[in-house]
Amino acid sequence: MVKNREMEKYLEKAEVLIEALPYIQRFNRKIIVVKYGGSAMIDETLKEQVIKDVTLLKLVGFKPIIVHGGGKEISKWTNKVGIETTFKNGLRVTDEATMELVEMVLGKVNKSLVSLVESLGVRAIGLSGSDGGLLKVKKKLAEGEDIGFVGEVTKVNTQILYDLLEKDFLPIIAPIGMDEEFISYNVNADDVAYVIAKAMKAEKLAFLTDIEGVYKDQNNPETLISELHLNQAKELIKEGYIGGGMLPKLKNCIDAIESGVSRVHILDGRIPHCLLLEIFTNKGIGTAILNNEEENYYKAE
Repeated sequence: MVKNREMEKYLEKAEVLIEALPYIQRFNRKIIVVKYGGSAMIDETLKEQVIKDVTLLKLVGFKPIIVHGGGKEISKWTNKVGIETTFKNGLRVTDEATMELVEMVLGKVNKSLVSLVESLGVRAIGLSGSDGGLLKVKKKLAEGEDIGFVGEVTKVNTQILYDLLEKDFLPIIAPIGMDEEFISYNVNADDVAYVIAKAMKAEKLAFLTDIEGVYKDQNNPETLISELHLNQAKELIKEGYIGGGMLPKLKNCIDAIESGVSRVHILDGRIPHCLLLEIFTNKGIGTAILNNEEENYYKAE
């Protein structure tokens, strides 16, 4: 009886691997951009699981690029040193003192992620968008108001990333860019992930967030949408179903798809191994946004 139960466990594991096989074949050697942020950056267990997921993607043949945030960590340190935190239109007002702290905190976060990836046997390179002119930016305004050293990406030096991927490194990018005067700016990590995915013509862009995905009704968890074609996503926005922080995120998703990214995934980073579940299973757990011409991504049960 014990042997039968053990055999069933082994067979279940084999079935999981077989289910993942077509996805591994389909996306082998393809670029995937992962925006890593939210609670999954604060909880050490979740952090380790996310990095293991991305490392596994690398080891089975994907070409992942991580873009990380650090907003909660930045807020923690601004409070520690007595700097008041202010937001305008969802963007952190960033004066000179705050910018100095942002660079310090994001650099610390970046190197901790590099160390974690390296400890799992994969070579990683940590970059700020300022390194090698990776991200060129201009000052970003919040509804016409100057909010300090907050930038908007104008150009991505893709050659740096192609070179690193070709040499089998996993790039880990902190969302800081530099303008034409070589001044550093804080950039929204969602925006950085989106522009890099566009510029690199990534096969996939995955946002790890603190929500389960896109809802038709924000107050009803039963209305989670597993798949959205482009025209359906636009219709949801037009009809006013999407609001708050999801609105700019979904607009970025739409623009990324229209710019050549094959699929965009919005995932709840609080769920252990959400990235693997979304990419390698027939059902998935978040919301996948597809081009209008794409067939349904997940198989009906």
